[in-house]
Amino acid sequence: MKSFSFIAIMLSAILFGEQSIAQSNKTESIKVWGNCGMCKKRIEKSAKSAGAISASWDAEKLELQVMYDEKESNSMKIQQSIAKAGYDTQDITADDKAYDKLSGCCKYERKATIPSIINSNH
Repeated sequence: MKSFSFIAIMLSAILFGEQSIAQSNKTESIKVWGNCGMCKKRIEKSAKSAGAISASWDAEKLELQVMYDEKESNSMKIQQSIAKAGYDTQDITADDKAYDKLSGCCKYERKATIPSIINSNH
């Protein structure tokens, strides 16, 4: 009887542990500009280096599906890493120097920026 209780307690602990791990993982879709297979590798590698558990970029949709542990990473950290590699994301524009280092096939049309509006009294 004691061994049955022990087994029941262990199974409960294992199931509870797996549930709590799953609850801290977040899946998100992030827009990321790029063009080719080389872009895909760099974008996914950059996301993973910033703490993503998994990352898959779709070149047609310009969309990165990413999963990360919210205790270890977040969307902004992942986007900052991708921008450092030269790729614009939905929230961060890559530095021009990083973009300029991309191979020719990786040069994409940069995301639109909103021009400053100057108030004038006409």
